[in-house]
Amino acid sequence: MKTFISLLLSVATFSGCAKKSDDTSNINGVSINPSAKYLALGDSYTVGQSVPFDQSFPYQLGRLLSKELMGDPTIVAATGWTTTNLINAIDQSGLKGKTYEAVTLLIGVNDQYQGMSSTTYTSNFTKLLNTAIAFANNKPKRVFVLSIPDYSVTPYAASSNKAEIAAQIDQFNAINKQIALSAGVNYLDITDISRRAKDQPDLIAGDGLHPSAKMYGLWVERLQLLVKAQLSQ
Repeated sequence: MKTFISLLLSVATFSGCAKKSDDTSNINGVSINPSAKYLALGDSYTVGQSVPFDQSFPYQLGRLLSKELMGDPTIVAATGWTTTNLINAIDQSGLKGKTYEAVTLLIGVNDQYQGMSSTTYTSNFTKLLNTAIAFANNKPKRVFVLSIPDYSVTPYAASSNKAEIAAQIDQFNAINKQIALSAGVNYLDITDISRRAKDQPDLIAGDGLHPSAKMYGLWVERLQLLVKAQLSQ
């Protein structure tokens, strides 16, 4: 079964990574910082494929909210992961029982790319969201779901059926939004930002597919307002 742009770096391999602190370990897509108060769950969009490690959106968010979050995030994410991969990785991460002040969840592009049914995505995403809430000490308002970016506007998708990709991304986002809002967690739509890349090539990384550090910064401009508001309560 093909994985989302599998011709890129393999799972858990990060190009141009910034040096992480000595107490942070990184094994099979799990980057654990024991002092972290922020947990980021996802796929290549969370690890920041093709940008320096410290320019991924979790690290940009952590820096902006350093007083509230304290330290680098713990990340469970890797390029190519579907919801099923993320579920399995969490189960094997050794993080069970740990809690965090904030948890982000962005997952689903590889489910769409691999042709996963909406029924399976619904079931898996629901399980992951419940897990995220547990990691947030059962405080739904400390969980932040991000919508799936639309890669149909990228050079990578130039020869693909762009309208079909966009429609499927919208369908999966309708699913994760409904589940998120029903659970009482925060939902942030960043898909509109991703679509700006159609006319703003500097929002795409050098691989022609993933977001650039600039695009991640635009996500974080929105996200940090939500996170700060919830952490202040």
